Amino acid sequence: MKKIILLCASPRKKGNTARLLSECADVIETAGVETETLSLAGWEVKSCIACGRCEKLGECSLDDGVNELIGKLREARGFIVGTPVYFGTARGDLMSALQRIGMVSKSGDRFLSRMVGGPIAVARRGGHTATIQELLMFYLINDMIVAGSTYWNMVFGRMPGEAMDDEEGLETIRRFALNVAWLVDKLE
Repeated sequence: MKKIILLCASPRKKGNTARLLSECADVIETAGVETETLSLAGWEVKSCIACGRCEKLGECSLDDGVNELIGKLREARGFIVGTPVYFGTARGDLMSALQRIGMVSKSGDRFLSRMVGGPIAVARRGGHTATIQELLMFYLINDMIVAGSTYWNMVFGRMPGEAMDDEEGLETIRRFALNVAWLVDKLE
């Protein structure tokens, strides 16, 4: 199935990160690939407790919504993660979710392997590249295919809507989204 999951790590449902992922979804769908955007807003994501039960269960033993996301990822060919930058890194709840998703994948059916995607970072001033590097660790250790663009997948903006004024950032994100859609289409 040609489908890409977009995960928004912002606690603001209509903030800059959500708007950028909506822009990505529009580009991807115009290219003929289905999308579904999920938001961590309102979730209380727990950190991995290293129980090892995911190997037998095929899902995480913690019940906080991450297994629903895992189920959707198992049916997708792409995964894009967008996060605001907090103190120079990705949001903690996002990293907790990604670590648990990775543990379930690696201990079982490796559903993330060869999935196409990449990270997007949004910040007022700085920390973009450190956040992208942090998120790339998730993609690379899970045998995923990371799509490139014309620059790093980062956009500047603080108040809701400001990121949509960063034209260079938007062009970078649009090209990235197009590349993800193109790769998913080629791999089908």
